[in-house]
Amino acid sequence: MATKTEEGAGAGTAARSDGTPAEAGTAEEERTPGTNGPAAAGAADAPAEATARTEGEAGEESAEESAGDVAAPAAGAEGRGPSGVGQGAAAVVSAALGLVSLTGGWIGTVAGAREQLVGQLRTSTGASVATQLKEVYGDSWHATALWAGLFALTALITGVVVLARPAFGVPGRPQAPWVKSVAWAGVSLGVIGLLLAVLKYSDALIGLPSAG
Repeated sequence: MATKTEEGAGAGTAARSDGTPAEAGTAEEERTPGTNGPAAAGAADAPAEATARTEGEAGEESAEESAGDVAAPAAGAEGRGPSGVGQGAAAVVSAALGLVSLTGGWIGTVAGAREQLVGQLRTSTGASVATQLKEVYGDSWHATALWAGLFALTALITGVVVLARPAFGVPGRPQAPWVKSVAWAGVSLGVIGLLLAVLKYSDALIGLPSAG
């Protein structure tokens, strides 16, 4: 039994010393697929292509973010433009002043009453009827007409300024239709009130009665 074991060991040693089985194993390892050749090159190129695509997508996202950052301040600048609230308020004021010019207003009434009181104080008891009419009533009506004319002129100027404001504002920013309508109403009332005030102050409309 010992002799057979020694012979087997010696045969194995002889086989390993020839080198033939080892060389065969090395050749088989070299021919193993996926280690060398076109398949291995394709596997090596795949990560590079994925990296390139990732970098390209990142570049596109950065460009889009930059464009958004540039567009945002522009939109903010447009939003910070005039809102038209001041023009609307001025148009309403113009229309209100036009109405006041037609009714006389509180200031016109007080001014007329004051002139009437002054005329009574200045007029003597023995003055003629014509003089009393002029001093007591004529000056009072003229004072009321004067204040009505001032209100009408202010309404007219304010309305014209509101209508002309878009020509000196932001280009391409239209004026609200209701602002134009109210401003035109103020201008119209101002013209009518100014015309009536002039006619009343000159005694062409509702003049003093004759003393004869």
